[in-house]
This record gives sequence, structure tokens and C-alpha cells, in this order.
Amino acid sequence: MPELPEVEVVRRGLEPALTGATITSVDVRDERSLRRHDSVRGSFADGLTGRRIDSAVRRGKFLWFPLDSGEALVTHLGMSGQVLLREPGVDDRHTRIVFTIEHPRHGELRVNFADQRIFGGMAIDALVPTEDGYAGGYAGMTTALPTIPTQVAHIARDILDPAFDVPRVIDRIRLRRSVIKRALLDQTLISGIGNIYADEALWAAGVHGEQTASRMSRTRIAAVLDAVASVLDKALAEGGTSFDAQYVNVNGESGYFAHSLNAYGQAGRPCPRCGSPIVRAAFMNRSSHFCPVCQRRH
Repeated sequence: MPELPEVEVVRRGLEPALTGATITSVDVRDERSLRRHDSVRGSFADGLTGRRIDSAVRRGKFLWFPLDSGEALVTHLGMSGQVLLREPGVDDRHTRIVFTIEHPRHGELRVNFADQRIFGGMAIDALVPTEDGYAGGYAGMTTALPTIPTQVAHIARDILDPAFDVPRVIDRIRLRRSVIKRALLDQTLISGIGNIYADEALWAAGVHGEQTASRMSRTRIAAVLDAVASVLDKALAEGGTSFDAQYVNVNGESGYFAHSLNAYGQAGRPCPRCGSPIVRAAFMNRSSHFCPVCQRRH
């Protein structure tokens, strides 16, 4: 599943082309991609046609595009979703929804929502005020309003969000009886982190993922969060992590962070820090990758 860097790469690619653009037509080719859309809000296509997109905002793994109607077009990529920016008439394999947009500077463009496994989707949703009064998420070149789609309101801020409250998050993590890796994956505590970046951050911090969060010192948890931020920043600089053709930017290009992984997917290879073989172990119906020497379980 795309994690924060992959989704942010998509947001950055879409932002200049979509901000200020008007949606002139919508072609829904597969209704399954609208499972998140509440039919009470009316037709998805009719609700978007003629609307202007005001900005592109992200929180964690969710994207949304505020509209001049006061609502938002919410996008979740799921396991294999892609939002691809194309010239008019250009199609993509597994395209589920097609948008034609008119931008005052770039002219007519096409946006294809492609999704092979159809776990992702789009929806029109209401915007509600944020609880803390700060911008709903990261918006880059524009200023995000202090609003958030109802479907995203339960998702915590991510560590790259300017309004991310480190001391508060540390306090909340220390109240958890679960292990630290599980806390990092909890999107209601800190959003945007999946298995790849949790393993990489824990390796960078020298922390075993199965240390109990409530037994860790504030300093130790702060070091893990610093590592999370550093790993995410580096992944963003390299365009995200691409293991196959499903993880691409808006132009269909792959990221390169997979070549910089120190722990995730490196089982049996020497730890870049001490040379011991990286270990793979079962964790929450998935796998953890760690160095048994650098990341001792205390």
C-alpha cells in the first residue's frame, strides 16, 4: 500500500495542474471505485462537473481536493490506486474514473484514476472544522483551510504536518500497552506510516519494534519519531518506494527509495551498520525486518 511519501509525491505532482482548474466532465467506468461515495450526496459525476478545484491537500495516506462548492473530492489509493495526469485522449490500463479538466494556464488536461485491485476509491465529502483549529493537512504551495473531510477526521496528523504536536504524540504513545511498531502503524496516533517506513525508522533509531511502548522513555520515543521524519524526508527526495509498476507518480514514473532500504526486504543481507544478517519475523499478519544486534529487544 502506498505510504505517506508515495501519496505526497502524487499530491505534489497534481497540485500545479489541478489548483484553479475546473472539472468539465467525469466518466465513471467502474462504480466499485465509488464505494466510499455516499449516494445521499447525489451523483458523483454531477456533483463534480463544473466545479473548480481550490487546492490539493494530504493528511497521512489520504488526499483531498477542496471544491468551490464547499465540499471536497476525497481520494484514497488503497493497495494499487494511481492518479495519473495525461494529455486529452490518453488512456491507462485499469482506469476506473476519468476527469477532464480545464486549467486557466495549462489548458485542457485529463486525470485518470487507475486501480488494478480496486481497493482504493474516490468520494465527494463534506468538510468539517478541525478539532485543533489548524489547517486540515499539508497543502504545499497553497494555504489549507482549518477543515477536513468527514472521512478523514479520525486520521491523526502525520509527522511532516506543520501542526504535528510531538510532545502530545509522545504522551499518547506512552499510554499504549502495545509494542512500539504497532503504535507507529496506528493511524489514529500518527498517520502515513506503513510497514516499510516503520521498519526503516526503527532500524535507524536502533529500536526493536516489539519493545512495549509504555516502557520506553520519552527520549527514546522522540528518537524514533526523529528517525521517522528523517526516513520520510529521504524517501520523498527519492520519489517514494517502488517495488513494481503500481507505485508511480502522476507521470507514471517510479520512485527510487527501494534502493536505499536498510532493513525492510533485506532479510539475510548484512546490516549496513554492524554487518549482522537482517532478520525477518512475523508481525501482525505481515513481516518485520530488523537487525538482531543493533536492535536488541530489552
